[in-house]
Amino acid sequence: MGLARLNGLFAAYKPPGLKWLHLRDTVEQQLLKGLNAAEPSVPEQRVRFLLGPMEGNEEELALTATSVPTLTKHRLVCGPAFTSLKIGVGHRLDIQSSGVLVLGVGRGRRLLTDMYDAHLTKDYTVRGLLGKATDDFHEDGRLVEKTTYDHVTREKLDRILAVIQGSHQKALVMYSNLDLQSQEAYEMATRGVIRPMNKSPMLITGIRCLHFAPPEFLLEVQCMHETQQQLRKLVHEIGLELKTTAVCSQVRRTRDGFFTLDDALLRTHWDLHSIQDAIQAAAPRVAAELEKNLKPRLGTQELPSPSPSWNSEGLNSAMGAGSCAGH
Repeated sequence: MGLARLNGLFAAYKPPGLKWLHLRDTVEQQLLKGLNAAEPSVPEQRVRFLLGPMEGNEEELALTATSVPTLTKHRLVCGPAFTSLKIGVGHRLDIQSSGVLVLGVGRGRRLLTDMYDAHLTKDYTVRGLLGKATDDFHEDGRLVEKTTYDHVTREKLDRILAVIQGSHQKALVMYSNLDLQSQEAYEMATRGVIRPMNKSPMLITGIRCLHFAPPEFLLEVQCMHETQQQLRKLVHEIGLELKTTAVCSQVRRTRDGFFTLDDALLRTHWDLHSIQDAIQAAAPRVAAELEKNLKPRLGTQELPSPSPSWNSEGLNSAMGAGSCAGH
């Protein structure tokens, strides 16, 4: 019964500094611990004839039919019942990033493939710091430049973000391979389910500034086909557009498809019963969302990389036209 309730998807919260593979292994160990700690089934009984004193005459021995448990399947004889589980990981997070990480257990691993094929968007909060540049676009990288940022305003930042979003939305329509005059394109646009037909560069469907207090700013980014390193580079490119420099201090995924931070289990809840409950609670929503997003779309031809006419080389680079790495 315990194993049957483990087939499906659930989300865990990955803290920064923890590798996704270590998280997966920790979850597996906790599930195995819970499964093997379950009450063992009642052992089978068999009849054996045991030699003992006769009733009423202890000086004479006799064979007596006695029911005794069969120990061939006892835990101390054959070891733990469960030694490994098949657990898959969805869209991964690198070691410096945090947030929602979706995992599939048992038959739920096939649902991870369906999520990938649905090209669902993901939400991130990305924190940036103005005034310096590093070799890897992260705050902890090797410092290569320091600049002033007194001239940067919220209005200038918002204008740059609007340009980025507009260009990526055009690219999204291009990669969706839809006839913009068709009824299907209209219906998909009204439902907000326009998706690329095939693998594409990073596509941003929405970007806005949540907080601006120089040198710090916080962005909310909705995107697909991204890597966390591409998001850090995006912060660097935005800094260049603002005639200064910027590094990324935090990348946090707040939504992966139909899983949000509210669904993500904290480390203290990576146990059998919590994960079973999370899988069962998510199952109806997973089925409904995948059915809605996996409907056939027109055309299968993969389009070449777009070349949007942005105002600078930096923003063209942020488009990611030369990179299709990593979901």
